[in-house]
Amino acid sequence: MGFFASLKRDAIFIKRLIRILRSISGVSPDSTNLVCDDFEKVVDRHKNNLAILFEGKTLTYQQLDTMANRFAHWGRARGLKPGDTVALFMPNRLEYLAIWLGLNKIGVITALINNSLTGPSLAHCINISMASLTLVDRTTMPCFREVEKQIERHQALWVLDLDRDEETENCRSLDLALKGVSSVRPEATPRLGMTAHAVALYIYTSGTTGLPKAAKISNARAQMYMKAFAGLSHMREDDRVYCVLPLYHATGGLCGVGAALMNGACVVLKRKFSASQFWNDVRTQGVTHLVYIGELCRYLVNSPPAPNPEDERKHKVRMAFGNGMRPEVWTNFQKRFKIPHIVEFYGSTEGNVSLFNLDGQPGAIGRVPRFLRNRFNVRLVRFDVESEMPERRPDGLCYECRHDEVGEAIGQIANDAKHAYSGYADKAATQKKILTDVFKKGDAWFRTGDLMRQDKQGYLYFVDRIGDTFRWKGENVSTSEVAEHCASAPGVEEAIIYGVPVPHHDGKAGMAALITRDGFDLRAFKAHVDAHLPSFARPRFVRLLQEVETTGTFKYKKMDLSKDGFDPAKVHDPIFVLVADEFLAMNPAILAEINAGGMRL
Repeated sequence: MGFFASLKRDAIFIKRLIRILRSISGVSPDSTNLVCDDFEKVVDRHKNNLAILFEGKTLTYQQLDTMANRFAHWGRARGLKPGDTVALFMPNRLEYLAIWLGLNKIGVITALINNSLTGPSLAHCINISMASLTLVDRTTMPCFREVEKQIERHQALWVLDLDRDEETENCRSLDLALKGVSSVRPEATPRLGMTAHAVALYIYTSGTTGLPKAAKISNARAQMYMKAFAGLSHMREDDRVYCVLPLYHATGGLCGVGAALMNGACVVLKRKFSASQFWNDVRTQGVTHLVYIGELCRYLVNSPPAPNPEDERKHKVRMAFGNGMRPEVWTNFQKRFKIPHIVEFYGSTEGNVSLFNLDGQPGAIGRVPRFLRNRFNVRLVRFDVESEMPERRPDGLCYECRHDEVGEAIGQIANDAKHAYSGYADKAATQKKILTDVFKKGDAWFRTGDLMRQDKQGYLYFVDRIGDTFRWKGENVSTSEVAEHCASAPGVEEAIIYGVPVPHHDGKAGMAALITRDGFDLRAFKAHVDAHLPSFARPRFVRLLQEVETTGTFKYKKMDLSKDGFDPAKVHDPIFVLVADEFLAMNPAILAEINAGGMRL
């Protein structure tokens, strides 16, 4: 990078960072100002502005506040008090934000339950929330009914879109109950004495590696999300952000929503993502900002071009912001869809590490310039893949990584709003994420569980999730790196990479579960992989997926795929194994030879 180009990027970085810092300057865990207080201030300034547009229906800021007030009064009438929890199990809809904002007005915690959950995972999420009251609509009520007997606390069930004649003693119409409720803004009395340290929401981890965990989102943390992106996006009151992400997830429900609602702008809300409708919605609804997660961008890049390619480029979008956009997608996404600015950020729901790529370096998840190093709490420490723990020096402290050395990202824990670690509802799970005696005796750092590397300019790049990286032939294999190259092979739509144990072999062999297009050829795939990856990183097994289950945020359930392994008796998809430089269809004879140790992979 040239000297003047470097100066320009530094200037952009500093300008946007200052904008973020100004936006969050008033956030403090000790403040008595809660999320609802911030929202009410915006309502008072922008009463008649459009706040939400959803499926042809609209809410102004005044109407959204009125709806939230009704939920607040309804909650008090039910006997809810500060610190109680209500489980919200619904898809994106017009009332969603009003529900948790209204409950926030009376100090009640809302557990945002993934509306695609079923069975034991759903029961688990409600159980660990300690809620005794659950809100559903007609689409999610059947799933709740299926697990009702697995829920430990008796649940009062309230349903949107339920008719009066369908009510029972323990299943009440929420619409009807709200009709006679006051719409006047409630007094702040119920929340007097509360500070922003109090929990506002439970937001759940995705459950890709086991049952979801409930991350505690304090008012201060929610304010940090919402105000940071209000500053970062620089939205004006006539702007619109397009949100197709689920509102139970922090990226859509706090970052995307906050960018608009803290600025008096509009959220164009979609029930769920549709690649075929995406750009038409963006164009016709006058969208100026997009909030994304990386898998969404990959889907859009992999979708067939519109009959008129200009239909994908004729829009008013000035900025896309989000997390998880991989390097191989970034440039194609920006060029094909003509997006002026992409701002990538990094941050886990429960953690205290926040990073921003403010100057548009493709593929980077954030930047910590050398001249601002002491203003950021993130560091990378050398990591041992075998033990899945940071390496320790002879004196018991950790090694900090050098430039371009891969290590685990950790965040120093402090009591301020930016660096606090609230953890999970489960105290044991909270303690497992804390690393002590890192750079000096007695210090405490949050373990992100993510492996990263940092270059000389301070840009950080995501490498892999801990547990996804595996060892084969004495080498560490990054599933993310392998997935990038496999996904770029001819005829491949998606590539999910994971390690599988093989009898009589040390470590784990790589397996690629592929979603393919017509014309996919295994020999061409192998040639592509051989040209781009070292021998130890090349997949030994290939599974051609007929269908794939994802979480509500489009993440693949690697643990389930890994458990399936490569036994054709357990897996209905075609499986192939690399034998003597050729992929052969797995059959009982080959499987028996592998299990007996007669085949070296």
